[in-house]
Amino acid sequence: MTAASTLNLTPGVWNIDTAHTAIGFSVRHMMVSKVKGTFKTFSGAITVADQVEDSSVKVTIDVPSVDTGNEQRDGHLRSADFFDLDNHNTIGFASTSIAPKGDDWVVTGDLTINGITKPVELKTEFGGVAGETAGFEASTEILRSDFGIKFQIPMEDGGVVVGDKVTITLDVEAHPAKVEANA
Repeated sequence: MTAASTLNLTPGVWNIDTAHTAIGFSVRHMMVSKVKGTFKTFSGAITVADQVEDSSVKVTIDVPSVDTGNEQRDGHLRSADFFDLDNHNTIGFASTSIAPKGDDWVVTGDLTINGITKPVELKTEFGGVAGETAGFEASTEILRSDFGIKFQIPMEDGGVVVGDKVTITLDVEAHPAKVEANA
């Protein structure tokens, strides 16, 4: 068991700083390159326990905020072919366990996309604490077809226009939640 104090993490709720956090993804395009995107609007918190392994993470991502730098593609991603915004306007993650792995961590949790929930493992690096700012980097790979996203266009020479494997990356800054005097 790793005490939060050895990591300089004060137990309690740490809110994700949306101005200094990036949630991104990349997926193979036409079998030769990758398209990258981000989600601009999200919220979340890390609840740090005395023993880090007892901590938890929860994140909600607003699907309408998807941004790949191409409005036409973003509109298609919001459609029923991909994120199905009319029926599912958020993506959610809730951790189920946190465990050390070498110098890093594995945050296991339930990822919900399009109303389908699957377990994922986020390989997580703790960047440290500076004052009241904690930093983390995390990544995972998923198959979009596992979440009901099966839209595909075959290419004449074989392969497909959009790959099934999606890499998700998170660069997170978090700050202790402030408790108001009258709360």
